[in-house]
Amino acid sequence: MTIGCPECGALEDLPPLTLHEMARCCVCRFPLSRTLARSLEAAFACSVAAFVLLIPANLAPLMSVELLGAEHREILASAGFTLWRRGAVIIAGIVFAFAIILPLVRYAGLSVVLGALMLNRRPPWLGRLNRWVMLLDLWAMPDVLLFGVIIGMVRVSEHLTVRIGTGGACFMAAAILAILTRAVLDRRTLWRRIGPDLELEPGVPAVACTVCDLAAPAAFEGRPCPRCGLTLRGRKAGAVAMAAAFSLGALILYLPANLLPIQVTTRLGRDIPRRVIDGVIALFNTDYWPMGLVVFGTSILVPLLKIAGMGWFILSTRPGRQGDLRLKTRLNRIIDDLGRWSNVDVFTLTMTVPLIDFGGFATARVGPAATAFSLVILLSMAASRAFDPRLMWDAAERDTR
Repeated sequence: MTIGCPECGALEDLPPLTLHEMARCCVCRFPLSRTLARSLEAAFACSVAAFVLLIPANLAPLMSVELLGAEHREILASAGFTLWRRGAVIIAGIVFAFAIILPLVRYAGLSVVLGALMLNRRPPWLGRLNRWVMLLDLWAMPDVLLFGVIIGMVRVSEHLTVRIGTGGACFMAAAILAILTRAVLDRRTLWRRIGPDLELEPGVPAVACTVCDLAAPAAFEGRPCPRCGLTLRGRKAGAVAMAAAFSLGALILYLPANLLPIQVTTRLGRDIPRRVIDGVIALFNTDYWPMGLVVFGTSILVPLLKIAGMGWFILSTRPGRQGDLRLKTRLNRIIDDLGRWSNVDVFTLTMTVPLIDFGGFATARVGPAATAFSLVILLSMAASRAFDPRLMWDAAERDTR
């Protein structure tokens, strides 16, 4: 059956694979399908378990801290409300959306999709539901929050006694199961179980769906995809303009996000500001250098590389920029996948700021860089989502004519 490569737009004849096989695009080498360690049954079990555990993870105490006999507990939802009341509206919105609501929605939806297929049921709405489930994969971040929780615990434990609550144990298990779900889910088999690929006549112009990769005759352009319901377009409308606008906004905010303090801790009346780089240095100084490397990479290096990379990709849609297309395509895919991990520092704030609340002894508040930092991450993620890498290959094809 024929599918469209989402990276370069090439049409590929992709037969069903046997165990331990992987198929790559012949043009850009994008991995179109793989069967190694993939199983819909295992994905279903992990998805259901993750969804069930996310419920107590959001309702029970995540962790508690103790200072001079006084104890303070934190529930994930209450942490979001605390940040909201303290004026960190954007960060609170990120917590509610990416850490609480969307993970529940994604794994509930994925469990329904996989459960229906396990029962050999294919209702008409199944493809549309799975489309939303796949689109939410980037924005549902229990795995990213897990690293934020761990780093927050390390930072707080330097001065306070930290204990993991019932909600924290459930959340850690749910996050690990979420990671396993993403690892074992065979998306190509999943889409083919929902609806088969179409047979195209050789040489017939085609348009490909950017979600399920279904290749349909070009006459289908402007109509809903027969499998997932997405409106079929030859290329994303306004992709270059939107990607450029989002990238420019992220670039403008990058300097204040890294030069101003992201958190301010008050101890016995003395303010102690902390920038993003200060948190990295503190992790290195306390022998947690692997975490320091993670935070440096995700919070400082990745956003900068995404902004620079998007500039390179956008310029590559212009004539005369046809070199290194495979490298650009691979880099675009990497920075798109890594962009969500830049929220580690945002989630660390979620753990530390509400927990450190002991009146005159110690308090913490969100610093002026926090909003800029959050917007840099959101804008850079939006830029990579808006961009269409197939435009780079289109420009190269025009240059060779």
